Amino acid sequence: MNRQCQNPLCSIFLILALSITTLSNCINAQTFMEPPTANLNSTWVNNFSTLVRDNDSKRLQPILSRGTGSTGPWFSCGFYCNTSDTCLFALLLFPNSTLTRDAKVVWSANRNNPVSFKATLEFARDGNLVLNDAYGSLVWSTNTSGKSVSSLNLTETGNLVLFDRNNSTVWQSFDHPTDSLLPGQKLVSGQKLISNASSTNWGEGLYSLSIANQKLVAYYMYTGDSNTPGQQLYYQSGNEIKVPIDKTGRSYIQYEDGSFGEHNIGRAAQFMRLETDGHVKIYEWSELGWEEVRDLLSVFVGQCVYPMVCGNYGICSGEGQCSCPLALAEDKINYFKQESERQTNLGCSPNTPISCNYSQFHSFVELNNISYSSLSAAISIGETDSVNCKNRCLDRCSCKAAVFQYQWNSMGSCYLLPTVFSFKDVGQDNFTVAYVKVQNPPKKKSKTARIIMESCVGALFGAYFTITNILFFLREKNESKEVADGYLEQLPGTPTRFSYQQLRDLTQDFSKKLGEGGFGTVFKGTLRNGTKVAVKHLNKLELVEKTFLAEVETIGNIHHVNLVKLIGFCIEKSHRLLVYEYMSNGSLNEWIFSKNQVVSLRWMSRRKIILEIAKGLAYLHEGCRQKIFHLDIKPQNILLDENFNAKLADFGLSKLIDKDQSKVVTTIKGTPGYMAPEWLSSFITEKVDVYSFGVVVLEILCGRRNLDRSQPEEDMHLLSLFKRKAEEEQLLDIVDKYSEDMQLHGTEVVEKMKVAVWCLQNDFEKRPSMTVVVQVLEGALIDIGDNLDYDFTNPPILRTIAAAAAIDEEEQDVVAAQTVLLPSVLSGPR
Repeated sequence: MNRQCQNPLCSIFLILALSITTLSNCINAQTFMEPPTANLNSTWVNNFSTLVRDNDSKRLQPILSRGTGSTGPWFSCGFYCNTSDTCLFALLLFPNSTLTRDAKVVWSANRNNPVSFKATLEFARDGNLVLNDAYGSLVWSTNTSGKSVSSLNLTETGNLVLFDRNNSTVWQSFDHPTDSLLPGQKLVSGQKLISNASSTNWGEGLYSLSIANQKLVAYYMYTGDSNTPGQQLYYQSGNEIKVPIDKTGRSYIQYEDGSFGEHNIGRAAQFMRLETDGHVKIYEWSELGWEEVRDLLSVFVGQCVYPMVCGNYGICSGEGQCSCPLALAEDKINYFKQESERQTNLGCSPNTPISCNYSQFHSFVELNNISYSSLSAAISIGETDSVNCKNRCLDRCSCKAAVFQYQWNSMGSCYLLPTVFSFKDVGQDNFTVAYVKVQNPPKKKSKTARIIMESCVGALFGAYFTITNILFFLREKNESKEVADGYLEQLPGTPTRFSYQQLRDLTQDFSKKLGEGGFGTVFKGTLRNGTKVAVKHLNKLELVEKTFLAEVETIGNIHHVNLVKLIGFCIEKSHRLLVYEYMSNGSLNEWIFSKNQVVSLRWMSRRKIILEIAKGLAYLHEGCRQKIFHLDIKPQNILLDENFNAKLADFGLSKLIDKDQSKVVTTIKGTPGYMAPEWLSSFITEKVDVYSFGVVVLEILCGRRNLDRSQPEEDMHLLSLFKRKAEEEQLLDIVDKYSEDMQLHGTEVVEKMKVAVWCLQNDFEKRPSMTVVVQVLEGALIDIGDNLDYDFTNPPILRTIAAAAAIDEEEQDVVAAQTVLLPSVLSGPR
């Protein structure tokens, strides 16, 4: 048994704490029973023996607690876990001594490295406070060994302190803030508040608040197009907030009891937090719950100063209304569109991506009467005129916009923006204009001359009709090979184009074969800079031409951490090749279908891979300018890099859909076993990918293929087996039996199976979107429901071809009664 503390009184406290009932109807009646201090050589294990649920169904296993009477604020530190058993060692603020559903995390030790069940917190004999994961690996420590530490104390102000024998502070949580400050806590120069990544992700986000040069400053941290990190200053205090200097010469801001700076708030339970959108808000407890009593920065600068208040390229006006840049009246071209019509704060995107290969088609949309949150990340050109300012931006591919500030006559200051955040519409002439770079589509070559010539030839050589037809056929065949070439030449943003000889050289004449699929062979290669790549040489050109173009157009213009990057392509005579980033651990099927326990993936890795697949699909469905249906999700098309990060591959069958289209008609595509029932009607939505995802999740959790002919006949089909085991309440029987670690986490695995069932509903309208799936997998409290249909093999009523043909022609592709199922162009091992 782990030793929790050393004295009898402490033991009594702990016994009482572990005896508190966890029934939901008694939770609100519980009070804190944990001691406020702990002695050396104490250990606590994350076993969920004491549960306190907050309003998000997260759980707290208290370790230390302290407060100021029954009605004043209380603090408790311990293991704080979400529904997916991702846990922090955290300090929570309660409005009073009753364990309510209103806890707020005000500090945590391991926000970027959560632990799980069986993790331990140890207050060691040497005075070091250490957090280890379930496997004994070090996650976090105070690094106070050998500093004469004698006790651990949670103070009435919510400060977790390590004292030495002289009762002096050796370490305190107040010196290591996360995203919040408590009354009495200082933010000192050298310290920083960093927002959470999102409302469901405890990791460090993109906004920071700190002290610099005796000023309070706020930054938005971003990654540019070249993956270069940067900071965008969006607030710097003036006289409105005084920043004093302490005895050590350090500047600081102190969140006093009831006030911040000189702004009085109140004296109830309260805290200040840097939010995920960059706002700094002060919250106070009232009879109605936690109330926002001040949006600190917005009081001084308004709602439109935040860099991403309206997303990239968005224009903020009034109290946060968002719009996109409009073209000049004489231009009559709309260059931008909203990322989301419902959520205008998500920003705008160019209708045509800017391509450095087509800089001759670049121009500008002019925005007058605007301001910019900060020019701290801009490149200053100095004093010049507006014409030269625009030319300097045109000369730099990295320049996305130019901001020109008039000073006198036609002269002014010029700033080039490598990344465009939100603009602010000031509604009056402030002598600032922004020139936003846009891409004009290349003009298509006129076919008039060719048409006239063909007409003349037809008239002059009518007598030689047969010969002319033969020549015409040969010429058209030759031109068809050049169609793709011309199309890709005019497509902005396409990846690097390689010659066939270049690819022969970098693959050592295609000598290192990685794998082979139905339509091509994959070879390993190395670029001149040392980057390893996978080169797929496609054959059966007459069958793959369309899917080759789909692959280049689709993946060549999108970028996401969970999508395999298409580095380049080759289209030369009869050669069609695709160049991808090299994924050293191959495809997922090589890891989840192996019966060799040595190479079997552990539960934590599988859970991470499932989430990453979901994020990749959510990006395709919701994060792009057009919806992208992948149409062939299966383990062979999910690749793993050296760190076992999962990435979706093979977009040869994908389909781009305008976001205002909810359903499309198309020919049957994909791989049998992973195809949704509605494929029988040729009438599909993005939910076909959700269904395929559900199949893949079951395969990952069960460690076997959807169709496994090595199994007994009654167990051959995984979905039928799953249905039977669910009815028998024996789902633990089908957890991957070749993995000891998966068996150890069997209960958690079965819980994840419910997500797969939700995705496998026969009625596609009952399936969740992939965005919702991501939220569930990340621990969001979303009710999946208990009335799920486990009969996955009962297809919906077959839609007739006549009914499908009645759909608007603009939504149709090809409707066919019989369609040959082709394997994915890029299938097969990498």
